[in-house]
Amino acid sequence: MAAPFARIFSKSLRQIPRPWGSSCQSGLRSRSTKSLPVMGSDHTSGVVSFPPLQTYSEEESMMKDAVKKYAQERIAPFVSKMDEKSAMDEEVIKSLFEQGLMGIEIDPEYGGTGSSFFASILVIEELAKVDPSVSVLCDIQNTLINVLFTKLGTPAQKEKYLSHLSTDMIGSFCLSEAESGSDAFALKTRAEKHKDFYVINGSKMWISNAEHAGVFLVMANVNPSAGYRGITCFIVDRETEGLEIGKKENKLGLRASSTCPVNFDNVKVPESNILGEIGHGYKYAIGMLNEGRIGIAAQMVGLAQGCFDHTVPYTRQRVQFGKRIFDFQGMQHQIAHVATQIEAARLLTYNAARLKEAGRPFIKEACMAKYFSAEVATLTTSKCIEWMGGVGFTKDYPIEKYYRDCKIGTIYEGTTNIQLSTMAKFIDKEFEQ
Repeated sequence: MAAPFARIFSKSLRQIPRPWGSSCQSGLRSRSTKSLPVMGSDHTSGVVSFPPLQTYSEEESMMKDAVKKYAQERIAPFVSKMDEKSAMDEEVIKSLFEQGLMGIEIDPEYGGTGSSFFASILVIEELAKVDPSVSVLCDIQNTLINVLFTKLGTPAQKEKYLSHLSTDMIGSFCLSEAESGSDAFALKTRAEKHKDFYVINGSKMWISNAEHAGVFLVMANVNPSAGYRGITCFIVDRETEGLEIGKKENKLGLRASSTCPVNFDNVKVPESNILGEIGHGYKYAIGMLNEGRIGIAAQMVGLAQGCFDHTVPYTRQRVQFGKRIFDFQGMQHQIAHVATQIEAARLLTYNAARLKEAGRPFIKEACMAKYFSAEVATLTTSKCIEWMGGVGFTKDYPIEKYYRDCKIGTIYEGTTNIQLSTMAKFIDKEFEQ
């Protein structure tokens, strides 16, 4: 049976129920999602016109609206408890698969939704408005794991894993180590060849989704003397002997998202489990991180918008000195400033995603989107706590959680300094004579 979001792409489906609202979401407003042609022209003037960045295809618009409704109904009731317990509710994970949100770009042949990269970005953003922890689970699955299998997998590998990744299996990407964070290619995990198999030894740190993952994509060096050119990507099943998932990190934010060390003690992996080509792992990692940064940007935009949407209604209801807090000019200017920053971050993110989909250069734009969105999320959540006053500092409202969740945006998939350095390299090249 096709997943609900896969059915969105059926031509027979024309209507999606509008998401329900509640008092705390009364400030949510719908943005224009009307479908427009990709491009048009004024025949009288000969001027070619292009639609705004926030113009969605019919499929994208339906997906966005449906995910918004799903997140409010199926995820929102669990958010506070998952954060408190530092654990993702199994029902939430199950519902993500049931709704087709864990295989957005996977071909329907393998049980996926068969949609686009931009659709994934919209889903990540909508989920982050409700819970960034759930968003990052979906983000990693769609922008890293599924893409690697789709682009690099052999027919046998695709047949074995893609159908599970779209329906019941979480994947995890193992790159970072204790001594190789930003310098990702200084990794020490080794893979030694023995006949028709490899033996992997080493440890990985800060591995997202590790607690629930059924398969791990592990970067290990098969030829240390060749430096990063020996790095190779291996498919390692969870039940493989010698693979051990360590204690979950006790984190500041994204507490429901599992982050664990993963250890490899003489882990035997068949040669057929190499994903892509030997020695090309560094290329794959760079490529996926470049795309993944757009996903993180979408996550930060959604987080900022979700926090903003929870806060502004309060400023319109809370009365001080005989008028609404919102009516003070000093408050209005702050709110307008933050709203502008969120909008700018969204446009940077959508532009990077559209460039990527169009097959055009997007690395600089992806870095810009990720850097700026993380900064905006930090600004937004901090301001929202201030606007809420004392109650914003309590766990009775979700504002403090957004504040904690946003900090990781300046760290993972390339720190802020890494983004700035990468952007500077592109700018330098642009000014070469």
